[in-house]
Amino acid sequence: MRVSVDRSRCLGSGNCLTWASDVFDQSDDDFLVVVLDETPPAERREAVEQAARFCPGQAIRVDHDG
Repeated sequence: MRVSVDRSRCLGSGNCLTWASDVFDQSDDDFLVVVLDETPPAERREAVEQAARFCPGQAIRVDHDG
């Protein structure tokens, strides 16, 4: 699994941190999403998928082939 984000779509809501704070963070400068772990372990899959699903800006992409 590979995680990427489109910061231009991020609304800074922080929902991703609620689901997977070990994978996502927010920049101190602009409060937009930052990926901490682009290839999280398989046991984090559900949490990462939830973060992507509930992202109001749909800024998170999860590639299961990567």
